[in-house]
Amino acid sequence: MPHRARHVPPVESGSYPLRKGCAVRPLVDGEPAFRRICQAVEAARQSVWVTVAFLEPDFTMPDGHGHLFDVLDRAAARGLDVRAIFWRSPEVDERAHFPGSDAQRALLRERGLRFAARWDALPGEVCHHQKSWVVDAATEREVAFVGGINLDKGSVSPPGHGGPERFHVHDVYLELRGPAATDVHHNFVQRWNEASEHTLPDGHWPEGADAGHLAFPSQLSPAAGDVPVQISRTVQGGLYGNGTPPPGGKPFTIREGEFSIYEQYITAIDAARRSIYLEDQAIGSPKVVGHLRAALERGVEVIFVAPGQCHPAYHQARKVAATKPFFDLVASLDDFPGFTLAAIATNDGPGSYAEVYVHAKIMLVDDAWATIGSTNVADRSFKEDTELNASIWHGGVTRGLREQLFGEHLGLDTRELDDVAAFRRFHEHALANTWRRLTGEPLQGLAYRLDAGLYGLGRPARSE
Repeated sequence: MPHRARHVPPVESGSYPLRKGCAVRPLVDGEPAFRRICQAVEAARQSVWVTVAFLEPDFTMPDGHGHLFDVLDRAAARGLDVRAIFWRSPEVDERAHFPGSDAQRALLRERGLRFAARWDALPGEVCHHQKSWVVDAATEREVAFVGGINLDKGSVSPPGHGGPERFHVHDVYLELRGPAATDVHHNFVQRWNEASEHTLPDGHWPEGADAGHLAFPSQLSPAAGDVPVQISRTVQGGLYGNGTPPPGGKPFTIREGEFSIYEQYITAIDAARRSIYLEDQAIGSPKVVGHLRAALERGVEVIFVAPGQCHPAYHQARKVAATKPFFDLVASLDDFPGFTLAAIATNDGPGSYAEVYVHAKIMLVDDAWATIGSTNVADRSFKEDTELNASIWHGGVTRGLREQLFGEHLGLDTRELDDVAAFRRFHEHALANTWRRLTGEPLQGLAYRLDAGLYGLGRPARSE
């Protein structure tokens, strides 16, 4: 197999070009991901910037690092420039996110928090869904983190999803250094400077002392490795107007919006020659499902790992008669022996299993290309929510991530297998685990096969 997926084209419709010379580290599951983020924040010398979608009051970082606010305020106390962009929605329970309500602002005052914040809103429940970190922006130490892990208790899950918690979440983040980290920096500046609420009295923190605008980056971070990376986004039209390009990038009219993640998913699926592996909490894009079927028709192996208890929106959509053609299309994927829709669960006593909620948003193609980010396989994520992904053109990184995920989900070492052989092992193992569940036997590994035609008819997940 080629070292890099040269047959998967980068997208041309976005703000950011393909950047060579990057170093990346996939971080599987919340506990190691947040541990590494906290380490980076503690080592920071100049700045810490974060975009926040969902945040629960009882969330704590691993290893005693405390709440998000503790992590940020310790950095601010050291004299660093610390900034957070919070999503604001009046339609969403404030116990799930941090819209800066009166009670929440009272909490900030009570704690005497010193970091800077701005709030960014969208109509209704449409979400500013990016979950990114930029540490020491515009320095040679710049490091970014891109992914989809929420700041909630269930997401701080160890690999393998053991432990006492009754609700475990499987997720993936990416640590990124080098020129593409500057593009994550550029995205933060664009959002910070034009955050929708920042001129309102309750649209920034500290009260009465907004931290002011940021300068766009003027040069790229130095090369840090040999991995080509491209940052892609979903941004609605009309949200931001300053189209200052990133260093070395072409002018881009952000006022008209950006939908490069959607293009990248379709382009990568259509370029696949051997294998496509997805993990996502959602199956909500008819076009993506149609292109997956076309890939199966040309002999590509496809695995889609989703929550065993589906996303509530999927469950509700199954009750709407007009959606039947889409669900028939999903069901038709099971006609191909090279397809598996799977979920993951742990053994929870004799004949009992604890579902692990799959919240990751990743796709791997041909053991050579991967994307990791905040974007669900759903039209809302591709067209409405604000999203951020990093795509990687590197066989060693992608294969290593596939081997790590299969090791967790199957309890098997697939390092001696190529992608096709490993996928076929996954198909067999997941089906065997479904039979074990039916007969009350312990699972071997975590993954079990779902019926694509019946998926969504049972009990949905307790939360999103």
